[in-house]
Amino acid sequence: MTTFTLDDIRRIMGGCAGVPESVDLAGDIGDLTFAELGYDSLAVLEMAARIQQRMGVRIPDDAIDEMKTPQAAVDYVNRRLAA
Repeated sequence: MTTFTLDDIRRIMGGCAGVPESVDLAGDIGDLTFAELGYDSLAVLEMAARIQQRMGVRIPDDAIDEMKTPQAAVDYVNRRLAA
């Protein structure tokens, strides 16, 4: 079974448009909100689209609204992968 990790989301987040270059994704980002990390709603949508492409997990808009932190996104993807 494939597992989605914080390192996976770090790689995806690093390539999203509209994200300040000053954002340090190497630190403990799991429980910081995307807003605290400088991610606007467009960057979060792009991140979700990249996760969908890479992991084959559909992320509906309502799920995106509930994923407030990188850890919440990782947990959501892993639940979908396990289903």
